[in-house]
Amino acid sequence: MATERASCRNRWNARGRWLVFALAASSIACLLADFYQLCPMRIFTPFIFLPALLALLAFGALDRWRGDGELWRAVWTGFVAGLLAAVAYDVFRMPFVFAKQWGIDSIVPPMNLFKVFPRFGAMVLGQPIEQAEYSLAAHVIGWIYHFSNGATFGVMYLAIIGDGARRHWACAVLFALALELGMLFTPYPAVFGIHVTTRFVIVTVLAHAIFGVALGLSVRRLTRLFRLGLAPAAP
Repeated sequence: MATERASCRNRWNARGRWLVFALAASSIACLLADFYQLCPMRIFTPFIFLPALLALLAFGALDRWRGDGELWRAVWTGFVAGLLAAVAYDVFRMPFVFAKQWGIDSIVPPMNLFKVFPRFGAMVLGQPIEQAEYSLAAHVIGWIYHFSNGATFGVMYLAIIGDGARRHWACAVLFALALELGMLFTPYPAVFGIHVTTRFVIVTVLAHAIFGVALGLSVRRLTRLFRLGLAPAAP
């Protein structure tokens, strides 16, 4: 009986959700710690962020094995929904990035909205942020880091709301906009040489609203599918 009760333990409570939030937040904390000269990304990434990510997955696996699986399903849902939202976010920005190549610059203002990605990679590799030509490694690592932020934002959002099926998708929009507005007040624009113009603010707010819509809808859909037993099993 004791074993049976342990196997049904619910870890998706206030304590478990706070722990999940903190572990997932290590992704964006990696960048913020560098901004505020607390710890460079080349140190934070391998020694804090990656171990925290592994700990998050291990915590979820423990819940799947010895608990009721609710925490594991929430972490899995957050990761997938966050990745889907990040893709929607980037797809929305692509016409601005490729306006000249696509011949639509008379309609859509060209904006180099992807310029930060190789800089992320350079920071992780311990290289200068500004370079004449970034290495393939800097580009790849930068994009991976970008999507890690999207995935972990999804997990953080679920840790905040608790039940993905009961919250309206608009809550995710508010969450995404809060993240964006918060970043504007950090050294982010200055570090990456971003001019915070009215146009930039409008486009980035719209992009984050798209992220929020995709996140909110994906979370609701995946949560309901899991409860119906229709979602693919998490690995």
